Amino acid sequence: MLVSVRAPGRFAPMRPLALATCVAMLLAAVPAHAFRCGDKLVEEGDTRAEVRARCGEPVEITYGSILRAPVYWWHGQPIRVGSDPVEVPVEIWLYNFGPNRFMRRLRFEDGELVEIETLGYGYLKKK
Repeated sequence: MLVSVRAPGRFAPMRPLALATCVAMLLAAVPAHAFRCGDKLVEEGDTRAEVRARCGEPVEITYGSILRAPVYWWHGQPIRVGSDPVEVPVEIWLYNFGPNRFMRRLRFEDGELVEIETLGYGYLKKK
C-alpha cells in the first residue's frame, strides 16, 4: 500500500495542461441567466434595444401583458403602493441561430429582459 505524505500547507504542483484547461473554462463560462450572440453577451436586466443591437431581429415576437400589484422599492425592500393592479407589457422573443445551435426564448417585462429560456436546436430558415 502506497501512502502520499505532504507537509502541512504544501500542495502538489498542478500540471500546466490542467491549469490551462481550468483557466479556459473559467474564461468561457457564461452564467445560466445569460447567453452569447456571436461575441456579445446578453443577460437578464438588458433592455430590448441592447438585445436587438447584440443579436439582431428575432424570428418571432409575441405581445401580451400581465397584471401586477404596484410596488415601490425603498432600500432594496418592496413596498406595495395601492391595491389596484397595473398592466405590465410583456414581449416574448424567439431567436433561431440555425441547426447547429440552440434556440433562445427571451421574456421582456416592461422593456427589461427577465427570463432566458434555452430551447432545442434551431432550424434552417426558408428562403
